[in-house]
Amino acid sequence: MSSPILHAQWFDGRTSRAHPARLRLLPGKGGPHLQLQALDGERESLELTHRQVDWPERWSAKRPPPRVVVDLGAHGSLQVDDVPGWQAAVAAAGGRATLAERMQTRWSVLLAVLLLAVVGIGAFYRWGTPWAAGQITRHVPLAWEQQLAERALAQLDEGTTKPSKLPPARQAALRAAFDRLAAHVQASSDPALHRYPGYRPPLTLQFRAGMSPNAFALPGGTIVMTDAMVTQAGTIPGTGTTALLGVLAHEIGHVQLRHTTRLVVEQGVLSVGLGLALGDVSSLVSNGATLLTGLAYSRQHETEADCYAVALMRGTGLLTAPMADLLLGMEDAMLGWMHGAPASAPQSSADTPAPEGGADWFSTHPDTVGRAGRLKAGTPLGC
Repeated sequence: MSSPILHAQWFDGRTSRAHPARLRLLPGKGGPHLQLQALDGERESLELTHRQVDWPERWSAKRPPPRVVVDLGAHGSLQVDDVPGWQAAVAAAGGRATLAERMQTRWSVLLAVLLLAVVGIGAFYRWGTPWAAGQITRHVPLAWEQQLAERALAQLDEGTTKPSKLPPARQAALRAAFDRLAAHVQASSDPALHRYPGYRPPLTLQFRAGMSPNAFALPGGTIVMTDAMVTQAGTIPGTGTTALLGVLAHEIGHVQLRHTTRLVVEQGVLSVGLGLALGDVSSLVSNGATLLTGLAYSRQHETEADCYAVALMRGTGLLTAPMADLLLGMEDAMLGWMHGAPASAPQSSADTPAPEGGADWFSTHPDTVGRAGRLKAGTPLGC
């Protein structure tokens, strides 16, 4: 089919006067080519490739423009009054509307693209982000994790925590029991205790006061237990040191499974992924990415740490029931703090918040009773 000839006004950029011209659109590599001939003889014929022309965007058939203006770059511009003729010439020369143009002119295309984008972002969040974070975490140096832990602990010591007031003998006894757990981890070849082959961070236990009953793991091997946690274990029947070792086994799981590092990487991966998908990410989207990863993935990590604790406790011949009883007792105490600490509550726990960045046993476990029951039976959910 021969290409139709269109009449146009050619503004060559040299004078303000328009030159009458005729043009044809010809099929070419990458899209239509434009062939232009001035009718007044003042300009030579011109042929421009598809890339040399700034093609006007498509428009809805229901709202056509009064005329078409075509930017020719260094060669000026064209004004075509035959709008339907221009559309027909573009189609005859093999011109195809881009996806962006179809989205602007057809609601069905716009809605389909938006639906695909939502599904794609959801799939990336649900499966892509954890997978990518897992692969990246394998290559994070232990030295980086340890530096991060040192800075985090220094910040806590500056504003939240205080030196431990536990008797030195009690600290020494707990550290000795903790060291036996750590030695079992280091010597074990059980895959359940070593997700990352060759990853053997030195495990150390520290005590701090000034916070509510809690324990949290920092990347690189540092685990912190509060004085209030030790005190709380002494007030709940059937708990004591074995329960505290269950808590520490849970925190060792966070370290060995590199959950804090993964959380940092996951937030970064999700933010970068959203940036690539949506362009300039606003502060709202960035904060949303942090919130989503901080909630959903922390729940998964806590479940994995429970499974790790059960495997480690079994490997060292320790029971998990005291750990479950401690969890239930702490749940009751936490409800008491939320509604006003009772007179018998430990002095340091009434007005102190959980540490920022630490793994709080309660914030990611709405089903504490169910979780404790599964721990007591040695069958945490998801193991």
